[in-house]
Amino acid sequence: MIFDSHVHFWKYNPQRDLWINESMGAIKRDFSPEDYKNAIQDQDVKGCIAVQADQSEEETEFLLKLAEENGIIKGVVGWVDLTAGNVVKKLEKFSQNKYLKGIRYVLQDKENDFCLNQTFLNGISKLQQFNLTYDILVDYRQLNSIIHLAEDFPEQAFVLDHLGKPDIKNIKYQDWKQNIERLAQFPNVHCKISGMVTEADWENWKPENFKPYLDTVFSFFGTERIFFGSDWPVCTLAGDYESVTNLLKDYTSIFSTSEKEAIFFKNAQKFYNI
Repeated sequence: MIFDSHVHFWKYNPQRDLWINESMGAIKRDFSPEDYKNAIQDQDVKGCIAVQADQSEEETEFLLKLAEENGIIKGVVGWVDLTAGNVVKKLEKFSQNKYLKGIRYVLQDKENDFCLNQTFLNGISKLQQFNLTYDILVDYRQLNSIIHLAEDFPEQAFVLDHLGKPDIKNIKYQDWKQNIERLAQFPNVHCKISGMVTEADWENWKPENFKPYLDTVFSFFGTERIFFGSDWPVCTLAGDYESVTNLLKDYTSIFSTSEKEAIFFKNAQKFYNI
């Protein structure tokens, strides 16, 4: 069984969705829960987490409505402006919806130390009182600042999306590995096995390209703080749902049944309080 911790839905808007660049023509269209059900029809997926793709409260409202209308969506990681002076009021409003499980404020397009400025830290400090997790979206060059963030908030539940976006295509590894080792020392930080294929060569990746990265996160996070996310439909730029899922299935084939159940199902459900 699979619980997919990282799925996106959107109604494509070329003015709004500027992050979908010319190389991403395949995802310049709408993606709905029905499209997702078609993608997973050969997989035993029992539910998913819908994660924000647009930096707006309208996006959060859109995803919460989808969750209310579609049983496959068990929770939402939405967007709230964590730097706003009235952030508590915003969090209070959205957390009244039972489907809101966490917040993601995208950091990968910010300065490396943005997450350490006081206005952002104030927003992070308010999440725990609403029992909300925080999804970390950065690339490997920003991990050093995230280590300080995790250290400052030892009670806040964090999950690192996409393994911290290592440069798999160019086989850049050592700096990323050192920071992953440091970050994993904090027991409140988890790691999603997601987004790997789009950090590799989209057309020519092979399963062995990912082994050193998977070896690293499993070595440092163990099987208790790792869970699967497809990053659908973004993953379709480099592979279909089955091929993305099989990467982790094949890697964990020698793991125990209980370990595989944790990685593919139970860990994400526990983290997001499903």
